[in-house]
This record gives sequence, C-alpha cells and structure tokens, in this order.
Amino acid sequence: MPSGNRRPAGPFTPLDFQLVLLRRMADHNPDLVEDARHELGVSIADMREANKRWQAMIRSPRPRAAASLHRSILGEPESVLTRTVGDLECEARLWPLPLWPDLRFEILLTPDGTVWNEWLIRAPAAEGPELRTLDDLTPWSCTVDEAARAFAPARPLQGTAPTRWGLAFTAPDAHGVRWECAAEFTWGLLQRVAVDDRASVPPA
Repeated sequence: MPSGNRRPAGPFTPLDFQLVLLRRMADHNPDLVEDARHELGVSIADMREANKRWQAMIRSPRPRAAASLHRSILGEPESVLTRTVGDLECEARLWPLPLWPDLRFEILLTPDGTVWNEWLIRAPAAEGPELRTLDDLTPWSCTVDEAARAFAPARPLQGTAPTRWGLAFTAPDAHGVRWECAAEFTWGLLQRVAVDDRASVPPA
C-alpha cells in the first residue's frame, strides 16, 4: 500500500493501534516514527486519522470497557498471566505487535476487571538489552521495567501525559562517572534521557 494513499474507513485494526502508539512517540522521536511509518506503509494522514478515531472511541459518551476494546482490536491475547503488584494480584493480557516483534502490549486488570495499566513490555521469551551505561539508553532501547532493574534503585516520576511514565536514577557514563538522570517513556518504551550535568559522582 503506497504511503501517500488514504485507507478507507473500516474496522479499527492492529495497524491502526500501532499508529496510535506512534503518534504519541512522535513528540520525542519524529525520525524513528517516520521510519516506522514507512515500514508500515502508511501516511501521516493515516496516523492522524487513527489517533482521531481512537480518541473518539475512548471519549465516547458510552465507551466500551477498556479490556473488551483491546480484545476487539487486537484479538485474543497471545498469553494471559498473573502478576502481583504490591498487595494486588492482577491479570496480565499480552498481545504481539508486528512493529516491535520483541515486545508485547500488556494490559493489567484488577480483580474487578478494571484496566490498571497498559504499556509495552519485553516479550517473555525475548532477550532484553544490556543496560550498563548512559550510552545504552538510546530511544526505544528498553522498557520502564528494564531501566528500573538495570539502574536500581529508580524512583518513579510523574508523567507528562496519561501514556507517559518517568524514572529518576543514577547511571554511569563510559568513564564510570555516575550522573543523575531522568528518563521519559511513552507507552512504556524509552523516549529520552535528561542528564543533570551539575550532579555527578566520580568513579571509585
């Protein structure tokens, strides 16, 4: 499908859903999003239209329950797992997305069926990245959980939008100097890292 052609309106598909994720990521990494858009064979107008339709669905006066909405778009989950978050036992539903074959889109449901969280995680069978220094923290290289584990202890930060998360942590550069960092994630995927050049700890 040529990227310049508008696709006719129809069912909201997994392709449309990927465009919704990309639309938010374009704020920080337009070049990566542009490459992904070409890989998917869609236009900027397609991406805008998918986001417009998504917003209309979730803001409808009678919106569908989030869990059933994801199932209607993405189909049956590839896997259903149990995760414990604090004292809460949640059901995790995972779906593959062609654009990120090593990741899965996960929603976490509380016991009453409420969607508590939704984001991208590493696929259970996929090998995660080696995160050792600041140089490894490139856009789209890791998920929230992976960064938090690699540079523990990490502190959650208030996101700038409902689909964004932040982490504060210290990480070494290639010379072993540790820096105070603030990482921002969109849909659970790393977008950028800000380094406080006034706060560093020399190597031991």
